[in-house]
Amino acid sequence: MRYRQPLSSEKPKNEMMGEEQMDLVVGVDFGMTCTGVSYTNLSIGSNTIRWIQKWPGRAHANENKVPTVLVYEYPGHATTHRTAPSSWGFLSDTAAEQNKAHKDWFKTYLDPVRLAEQQAADQQAADPTAPLSMDEVEMLYEDYLRLLYTHIEFNLKPELSRTSWHNAKIEFIFSVPTTWKPSTVERFRTITKRAGFGTAWSHKVSIGLTEAEAAAVHTSVEASGIFEEGQVLLVCDAGGGTTDLSVLRVTNTGGESLSLEQLDVVFGANIGSAAIDYDFERLVRKRLEHADMTTTERHEIAWEMMKSGHFQNTKCAHGGPDDTPIFSIRIPQINQGNVNDVRGVQNGHMEFTRWELQNLFDKQSQNLIRLIDNQLKSMQHKFPYEQVAHLVLSGGLGHSPCIQERLRSHYILGASHSNAIGMQVRVAPDPQLAVCKGLVADRISRIKSGVSILNWRCCRASYGTLCREVYDPGNRHHIGRETIKDDMNGKRFVTKSVEWFVKKGQPVSADATITRDFKRTFAPGDAQRVFPTSIVVSHIDSTLLCPYWDADTQLLCDIESDLTSVHDSRFKEKNKRFWKPGKHYFEINYQIKVLIGPADIRFELWFDGKKLNKDQPITVEWQAAAAPEPTRPTGGDEGILALHHQSRYNAAVDV
Repeated sequence: MRYRQPLSSEKPKNEMMGEEQMDLVVGVDFGMTCTGVSYTNLSIGSNTIRWIQKWPGRAHANENKVPTVLVYEYPGHATTHRTAPSSWGFLSDTAAEQNKAHKDWFKTYLDPVRLAEQQAADQQAADPTAPLSMDEVEMLYEDYLRLLYTHIEFNLKPELSRTSWHNAKIEFIFSVPTTWKPSTVERFRTITKRAGFGTAWSHKVSIGLTEAEAAAVHTSVEASGIFEEGQVLLVCDAGGGTTDLSVLRVTNTGGESLSLEQLDVVFGANIGSAAIDYDFERLVRKRLEHADMTTTERHEIAWEMMKSGHFQNTKCAHGGPDDTPIFSIRIPQINQGNVNDVRGVQNGHMEFTRWELQNLFDKQSQNLIRLIDNQLKSMQHKFPYEQVAHLVLSGGLGHSPCIQERLRSHYILGASHSNAIGMQVRVAPDPQLAVCKGLVADRISRIKSGVSILNWRCCRASYGTLCREVYDPGNRHHIGRETIKDDMNGKRFVTKSVEWFVKKGQPVSADATITRDFKRTFAPGDAQRVFPTSIVVSHIDSTLLCPYWDADTQLLCDIESDLTSVHDSRFKEKNKRFWKPGKHYFEINYQIKVLIGPADIRFELWFDGKKLNKDQPITVEWQAAAAPEPTRPTGGDEGILALHHQSRYNAAVDV
């Protein structure tokens, strides 16, 4: 039942990336509504995970997170005026910033599909919310992350021992939502570097665990005593804009620290507390429809009431023991006479019943239950004899007493799933910090022991290389396929074949790489040694995968392997003698090592047992959307499948 050994084509990760000693490890949970930063200062010999609590605008108070908000001097969109923000975070609440342009809730728009959906919806809306373009989204990200980086440096630089900030070995680890595709993750990674993260020679940026995985790691470290060997956990990180789920098995409870093994592909959806805020804002606007004010004033008042501390506190406490039947929110900047005819307004305050607030929660709780139900059904199908022992909640929405009670009544009292009988609903320690602290905990484990806490995870999709195979008339998959003849060796090849090197749902070690062998040829005197390879992806069930390009295959990225620096003497020379039949040519055998992360995929080029070009091993051009029908020429731009390699990735795994 355990995934203990790497598959035959996997190598320990330290052969690829290496585990270097760090001075500082920083985890960043960039959230829809708030952002958290945790860290461990290894330069002073400490393994303690701490977090930033001092933020601009809150000099005399400790705040675990900072609002993900920007303020600009101008109205309208960020790309219209390329000026720097006037403030960010808590400073956006000051009186001086109230009549400026506030930009928030932009996290999910880095996904081009989500941005396009909202832009389409805005065409029918009186109050459009989406940025006008991806350039504007990237600018908002970059502006916010640059201010965040400056504050992180200001806070943590004095804590370093025997080194300066720019000379210290610092790793910044970011979490990303499960819903993001690798192309979106790479766009995010690029933006973090433009914002200042990883720009010093000894600093680096890493994409760490997905949000649910990080929350699971944090819970396993901070509350290990509640878990027993072999138990199955369903971790739900419900934040401001997105919700991630991950199913894991607890192992090694008798060791120094327990380990986690992922059992199913992670689930994710755009479910979060920001939707409750938005629905409350709409409720206020509807109440103000008959008030004596302009549409702009109505929207501004509704937004300020939603952002008010009173409403946010009421929302966070809803479902707790101190609920009252009615609560009221002050109407800001309004003449009392303008709202005399508005329902529920008294003395400049708008009253709401608890049932109205409950209706806002019900929509999100129903979406959340539907997502969890789907995950449990998937587990039932794949592991029919397994019982999920714990549902662990983290994130802002997961911290809500209302959500917790709703889930308990559905899964404990209702017992709606045969594989969740007796499942306990638990809340992660420090639920709002679970993600950023889990990122650091997993990295510290790898640094100290060489092994991740989350040892194995299920691959979210099937990945392969677009290649060509030697034509075999006896292979039914080659019948009717297009073929080409290689002028160098005279062999005939079938084009657009796919070599699937890892399949959806397959367990992949967090501490191992997958090595793929490639064989290329070139003519004597040809100085161009840059060989392209196309990486493809499929999201269908792995049992339905096709060994060649079909409608379910998408282009993920194009990578270029540059061996220009390698001398001809290190290649195999073919048909050198004049009596040898065929053309004189060189043959290159090299490897591409693949590290499949929780949300990204990385590549390195190796030749003759050595890694080439440490800084930029491989050029990767990511595809942002589903690939169109392939039109590029066959043959020269496709990889040749090395026939001597263990070609089909079909090593048995006992699950």
